[in-house]
Formats: sequence, C-alpha cells, structure tokens
Amino acid sequence: MAQGMKRLGMPIAALLGAALIGLVGTSWFLNRDALREAVEAQIRAVTGLDLVITGAIDVSVFPGSYVSFHDVGLKGGGTTDPALQVDVLTANLRLLPLLLRRFEIADVMMLRPHIRVVRDGNGESNWTPFVETIARAMKPGAENQVSFSEIRIQDGVLNYEDATNHVSELLGDIDLSLAWPSISRSFAATGQFDWRGERVDGSISASDFVAMLSGERSGLKARLASAPLKLAFDGTVANRTSLMTEGTLTVDSLSLRNALRWLGQSVPGGGGFGRFALKARANVVGASVALTNVNVELDGNVAEGVMTIANNGRQTLQATLAAGALDFTPYISTFRLLASGARDWNRQLFDLNSLSSTDLDMRLSAAKVTVGPTKLGRTAFGANLRGGALALSVGEAQVYGGIAKGSFGIARSDAVADVKAQFQFTDVDLQACASELFGVSKLSGRGNISVSLVASGSSPFGLASSLDGSATLTGHDGAIAGFNVEQLLKRLERRPLSGGGNFRSGSTPYDNLTVSVKFNDGVATAEDIRVESAATRLTLTGTASVPTREYDLKGVASLTSVPGAPPGFDLPFVVQGPWDDPLVFPDPDSLIRRSPGASQLLDSLKDSKARDAVKSVIERLTGGGRPAAPAAADSK
Repeated sequence: MAQGMKRLGMPIAALLGAALIGLVGTSWFLNRDALREAVEAQIRAVTGLDLVITGAIDVSVFPGSYVSFHDVGLKGGGTTDPALQVDVLTANLRLLPLLLRRFEIADVMMLRPHIRVVRDGNGESNWTPFVETIARAMKPGAENQVSFSEIRIQDGVLNYEDATNHVSELLGDIDLSLAWPSISRSFAATGQFDWRGERVDGSISASDFVAMLSGERSGLKARLASAPLKLAFDGTVANRTSLMTEGTLTVDSLSLRNALRWLGQSVPGGGGFGRFALKARANVVGASVALTNVNVELDGNVAEGVMTIANNGRQTLQATLAAGALDFTPYISTFRLLASGARDWNRQLFDLNSLSSTDLDMRLSAAKVTVGPTKLGRTAFGANLRGGALALSVGEAQVYGGIAKGSFGIARSDAVADVKAQFQFTDVDLQACASELFGVSKLSGRGNISVSLVASGSSPFGLASSLDGSATLTGHDGAIAGFNVEQLLKRLERRPLSGGGNFRSGSTPYDNLTVSVKFNDGVATAEDIRVESAATRLTLTGTASVPTREYDLKGVASLTSVPGAPPGFDLPFVVQGPWDDPLVFPDPDSLIRRSPGASQLLDSLKDSKARDAVKSVIERLTGGGRPAAPAAADSK
C-alpha cells in the first residue's frame, strides 16, 4: 500500500513541478503588453465603459498573477466626466488559463474608487449604459461573456446627484464585496459604508441577477442596519417601466425621532417618537409605497391597518389604522397652554416648522385614548395636514361620560397660527369637562356644551388675546361651588346689615343651568347666564377677560317665591377675580336700602363726603365692596 502511494505521488509531484516550471517560464516569456491590452479589452467589453489610464501599470505573473492600473477613469459613451475613478484597479488572473497563454480575469479589486451617479429627469443615469451592457454580457452565450464573478471595493466614495428632485447624497468609506457565482444565477453584495455620520452595515441578494439587470422579475433580499434605524426586505423586484417591488418589510428603531432626523426629516414637538417598529406587506411602484397588513408600534402604542407613503415632489403619508389603546400624552407633554406654576397663559412661541414638511391624511380609531389627564372611550378621528394647514376631526369620542364631536384646525402664516375649533359635547360630566377645557373647577352636574372659536397668535397668550366666537352650555342637576346662595339670601333677608359672613363656602345646587357667551378679541360677554333651582334663581351679565383669566360680572340672586308667600328676596351681587378662585360679594347699596335705619341715615346725610364715609363703614360691616389687597391675598 505504501509503495503504491509512493508510485502515485511521484507523477503528481512531477506534474506540480512541471506546472511550477511552466509558470516561472511563462512569467519570463509572457508578453506583458499583450496581457495588459487583453485585460483592458475584457473590462471595456464587459462594462461598456472606456478605460482612461493616466498612471503606472503593474503586471505580475508569479507568485501572484494580476494587473494593476493606477489612476484609472471609466467613462460612459458621450460623457466627459468619469463615472468611476479608481486610485488602483487590480485584476487578478486565473492561473490555469494563464499557463495556456489565455488571459481571464478571476476577480477585480478597486482601491479608493470614486463613484459618481447622476440621475436625469427621465430616471436615467450615467450608469444606465453600464447596466445594460453588463446585463447583455452575463447572459448565457453572450459574445463578451463575463469571466470574473467578484468585485471588491475598498475605501470607496459614492456621490449621488438628482437635480430634478434636488437630492444630493454622499456615501463614504465604502467597503463592499459584489459576487455573482458562475454556477448560479444569483447575486450578492455585502459590506459597510458611512452615511450622514453613521456607519451602515448592509447586504443585498438577488435570486436572478440577469433578470434583475434586465428589468425582469427577480427575488430580492435586502438588509440595512445602523444605530438610528434597521430595515429588512424580503420579496421580489422588477424594473420594466418603473421600479416595482413586493414583499415583507420590517423597520425597527430605538428612537424614531433620531431616525427621522438622520433621514433629513423634521420632527414635530419635543416629546414622544421613541421606540418604533413596523412590519407590513410592501408594494413599491415608482416613488409610492403601499403597505398592507401593517402592524406598527410607536411609544408603546400598537395599531394595525394600511398605509401609503409617496414622494412626488412632496412627501405624503396616508393611513387608516385601528388600535386597542392609544396614549397621546408624550406628544403634548411639551405643549402647555398655561405657564408652569402660574395662572397666566404660556407666552412661549409656537414651533410651526413641522407643519410644512409633510402632507398627512390619517384615519385612526381606538377603544381607549389617553390625552394627558383626559381619558376617552371608543374614539374615531381623522387628521389631515396639507400645505402647512392641519385639520383634526373627531367623528365620535366617548369622553367625560358623554359623547364629543367636532373639528380643530391650524393654518400657518409665517410664525402665526390661525386656529379654528368647533366642538359639541353631549351629556358630559361638567366638572371634568369644564376643569380640563376651561380651567373652571367650581361647576358640577351634567350637560351639553357647544363651542365655536377662532383665534390667531404666535403663542397661547396670543391666541387667548384674539379669541372670537361663541360658546353655549346647558346643564342640569348640579351645583356651583364656592357659595350657598339660598343660605346667604335667607340670612340677608332677615338682617341685611348683619354681616355677609363667609360668602366663599358651601355650594349652590341647581336644577337647570344656561350659559351663552360671545367672544370678541379675547373678551367674553355674557349674553344669557341663568342658574335655576326650586329655591333660588341667579342671573348674570358682564364680561370675562380670557387673556387675564378674570371675571367682571354682575348678577341678581333671588329667593324663589311660592304661591301664597310674600314676594321673593332679590340681591344684586358681583363676581370678580381669577377664574379658579373668584370673589363673590353682595351689592352694598341693596343691603342698605333693605335696612330701614341705614337707609334713613344715608338719606339724612346730604353731604356726599359724609354719605360716602358712612357707606364705607357699612360695607366693612357687611363684607361688601371690593376687598383690600391683604384680604384678596389671603383668599388665594
């Protein structure tokens, strides 16, 4: 056995020795000019690009078989600027054909290539002739058959210019390997590159490379991974008249806000847009992407439905989504109508830039919705953003124990927001509704609210100062906290000058409440305000300043008379001060007139100064009149 192996090994060793001697001999007698010209001809035939060599040419046969061209340019037909410039282009040669004096390229290595891609208005580029040529060369039986099956790129740069769409991109530090195995029809590219300050790791593979180059249908898998964003696609691609792809798309990001900024998109507000994930069936036709079977997650909100993304000169997003529970709190967390820790409106200027970046048309429904402290039940609403104008419409929302419908619109004019709101609240909890919408916490009961308002300003304070429109409220079976009208009236009816006591305690129940208010330049004028119960009746007139959030109202409180009883007791009163803690006090003149002794005393004082002095003393006794500054401070 050992002797047989020795006898077999001797001819193999002799063959290898002969091959080595032949290779060394070939390196001595090889015509290097013919080798260089053959390699140039193969590259030109395969790529359709003309080689322009301005540097040195290195030819090696042994120990390595290659030809290296320095300072190489490859230009398409009719172009002056090279589509590709390479510091060093090395063509490695196949060993066996080289022994037979045939020059076949095994693979190509490009060191520091500079790739320039220019796209015209027809969608063609300066690389279109190259793609068409290599597609013909890779077909079986082609005249200029591709002999090599791999291209490696090291430390490359790619410049992409699209003047029609005003797009200019730069990819740097490209390390890439492109391979199309000769035993199959597949193609694969793997590598890394730098884009917009981030390192991107990517791969792409086609099941039928020739079909893909020819625009025919081919299987396609692609993956891109970077710190801001990860993307994967598995499906098919075709490019007969325009790019068409179909397959499963997955997108993942730890921060959608960072990912969008990396992609050059502005992000509204300063909150939310964190963890993001999307999986859908994607259908791409040209610049439009249709997503079906969408499962999307953003900041813990999960929804399903369909989406369409288009970029025909302006980015457009259309979506119809349904969710179990949605929380919008992160997106409004940085928006405050009131200044933090104060009773004044926020004067910070609006950031309206995000209204001009994208067009949006969205339909969204959810079983539960949370917006800050507000909890909504089943809700259906739409959002439309076009040309810098945002329109929100609520088809129906279960809120404050009732139903809300309406619309809200914002139109941008430079740095000014033009706002229009129309809402109807039906059978809602007035305490929760009035507190959250208007900052009024003294009202309880159930009722209906109708609001139609317009405003224009660059901040919440500006909007409050320009408010126009109307609001109506009808309520029933509730109470107004802060004073007990019935108790107060009965005490003052018996003893008008007995002292008002504490007017700011207790509550006034009502059977029916009617409020009708008109707004003009931030001032609300009471047109009809009535509070009615079995024992009392209140009517109010006057104004309320929206910018300063203060009341200046006058009213009449009456004890309701019953059949057979004396006429009811009427008491004029005044409501002044901040919305959340107003001052309520009776009119002193009415109390004085109710007291016979005081009335006669005032009538006897013909001197106006003496009359005012007595009246001032009576006001202090009764608690009427505007309180002094310390009292007002204590009441807060």
